[in-house]
Amino acid sequence: MKMMNRFGLALVLTAIVSTQVTGTETSELIDSIQSVGQFGEGHPAAVKAVKELQTKGAASTIPILTAMDNANPLALNWLQVAFEAIADQAIEEDSLSAKDLEAFVLDRTHHARSRKLAFDWLTKVDETARGRLIPNMLDDPSGPLRREAVARVINEASNAKEDNVRLALWTKALNGAVDKDQVDRISAALKKLGQPVDLVEHFGMFTKWHVIGPFDNTDMKAFDVAYPPEKEIDLKAKYEGKNGPVQWEHFVSEKRDGAFDLAELTKPHKGAIDYAYTELKSSSNQEVEFRLATANAWKLWVNGELVFSREEYHRGMRFDQYSVRGEIKKGTNTFLLKVCQNEQDQDWAQKWAFQFRIVDDSGRAVTQSE
Repeated sequence: MKMMNRFGLALVLTAIVSTQVTGTETSELIDSIQSVGQFGEGHPAAVKAVKELQTKGAASTIPILTAMDNANPLALNWLQVAFEAIADQAIEEDSLSAKDLEAFVLDRTHHARSRKLAFDWLTKVDETARGRLIPNMLDDPSGPLRREAVARVINEASNAKEDNVRLALWTKALNGAVDKDQVDRISAALKKLGQPVDLVEHFGMFTKWHVIGPFDNTDMKAFDVAYPPEKEIDLKAKYEGKNGPVQWEHFVSEKRDGAFDLAELTKPHKGAIDYAYTELKSSSNQEVEFRLATANAWKLWVNGELVFSREEYHRGMRFDQYSVRGEIKKGTNTFLLKVCQNEQDQDWAQKWAFQFRIVDDSGRAVTQSE
């Protein structure tokens, strides 16, 4: 009897050690993949690690998904490849855990992409998951999951027979919608029901700016010329402009799309540069996207640091045309835009305007009133 107990204990210990070794190996393989650099550093080791990781079985799926939270874009792709290969095999073996996947999906602290990936595979092993989970995702930080939740409510609103029910459903959909195509459809429906939507407010367009100009941009020569606003922000200062002294003036856009039409504010509006300055108070540090639309060459500084520039003229202007990832800090944040106009005289080359807004990781607007 004692011999059997010892033998059984040995088996248990062997299983524990084996599990620990497998876990360590999985962790090390994930570390190799996460070490790949954006310029290919560590690529051979990552390729080898992906191939070996794919042999680790269903137990490695959640560690892989979790590793995606802090992975760089290249490592993120490699980890997804490994996860999908393992998940596909696990489905054939009936070993992919719906319970674990659902717990991962419901934990909103995880990366939006990994949660969506987990959700897609969850629906392959649990046909009830979509119907159970999506209705509660109207405020989800994952854009794709929230979009599907909004689409479901839009469908319900479209099929509703009574006006009061339609109004309630369209309003519910609007509260979750951040994608322009969905918002446009919802706002059109609400307008028909007598409830127009303020799209400037909904999208969080920045409408309050101090503007100064014009400065000279003859022959497009001044994109990289640092005029005084690039060196200091003094809203009481006067500087020498293209045609004489210029000073900061405060404007509030009343355009229906929240755009600032610099051509209306500035004379002359050809071969010229305007600067626009505004501020935002934030209650916390947060990662965001700066979204801008303009047909003109531009530069953007955030808290005194140049975050993006593009020297291109008259390629059209559309909503959220440019998206730049960055950060805002707790407290007051400053934003300076340099918007350049050239001297083309065609009718289609007269536009000199911009739209600007900020969104968080979920796509929701970060507004100037926050």
